[in-house]
Amino acid sequence: MQAVMLYIAQTLALIRKELLALLKDPSSRALLFAPALMQALLFGYGATYDLTHAPFAVLDLSRGAASTEITARIEGTGVFKRIATLESSAQIPEQIDSGKALLVVTFPRDFENRLSAGTESPMQVILDGRNSATSGAAAGQVAAIVAAFNQSLGGSSPVTITRRAWFNPNFESRWNLMPAMIASLSMLQTLMIAALSVAREREQGTFDQLLVTPLTPSQILIGKALPAIFVGLVQSTIIFLIILLWFRIPMAGSVWLLYVGLLVFTTAAVGIGLSISAVSLTMQQAMLYTFMLVMPLMLLSGLLTPVKNMPHVLQLATYVNPLRFGIDIVRRVYLEGATFADVAPSFLPLLAVATVTLPLAAWLFRHRLS
Repeated sequence: MQAVMLYIAQTLALIRKELLALLKDPSSRALLFAPALMQALLFGYGATYDLTHAPFAVLDLSRGAASTEITARIEGTGVFKRIATLESSAQIPEQIDSGKALLVVTFPRDFENRLSAGTESPMQVILDGRNSATSGAAAGQVAAIVAAFNQSLGGSSPVTITRRAWFNPNFESRWNLMPAMIASLSMLQTLMIAALSVAREREQGTFDQLLVTPLTPSQILIGKALPAIFVGLVQSTIIFLIILLWFRIPMAGSVWLLYVGLLVFTTAAVGIGLSISAVSLTMQQAMLYTFMLVMPLMLLSGLLTPVKNMPHVLQLATYVNPLRFGIDIVRRVYLEGATFADVAPSFLPLLAVATVTLPLAAWLFRHRLS
């Protein structure tokens, strides 16, 4: 018992020392939290999306010539790819909720009869509002296709579109982008803090002092990891409060589940950062390795380009990218109100990354200490 208490006391002392090193300098404190605040506001106001690829499903209860032609025209654009032909409206939620389809086009049973009678024939387009800008662009293209079809009938407008957006009724692109910032913006600084922790010790000459302490590699790992995880969660909280209180984007899911996801995601990111720190001899090397990783992590995360639009090889590479699954958890919990069962598959890759990188960092510490 005495050994356990000594272990905990030593670890807490190292954690205190790491936090003091991070927070004692006013300029360092500003650099820890000001970027999260400024970047959250900047991304919220300035970022936009473009339509690149639009998977869609069709529910054609009419099964007439007109609905078949409109569907063929949608597919013929080269932008839209039909991934499913549905048999009932009960199949629609699975297509949208899972993200398989960006939109579902539905034709009612009386669509062909109403069109033949020359009366207004409504069709419905259900869109995934979590990807608002892309969904809005897709809806615009479908509207143009229907307008061209109406023109081919002699200029009248018998076919009309009823548009519904799930999870984002007003098609605000900010609703899609800002929740992703909760994970992505905090990761940038968390990764840097973890990557510089041991490299800073070596460059300042205090690493040798750490070698002669009674601390074990696991204590060093915990002492280096927990402050970085704490800072990452605080930054995520800042961005979360900006989204909720400043931009007024309502949260549909559980705050508890959101923070469980952020904790696992941040731990995986810190594991990568500590592994970088353990192999870096100088702070310059640690920064270089971190910058080399950050851009691929961002590009392969699904933040700006949907993962399903990427080449298959790159899609496989995203499975070792914790940011992809961190963003997926945050978006689904925040906008969709997803439960733990819904997002559990995204926890598995994060746990796998943490399980590999944290023991790797501990082994590298042990190697350096020997």
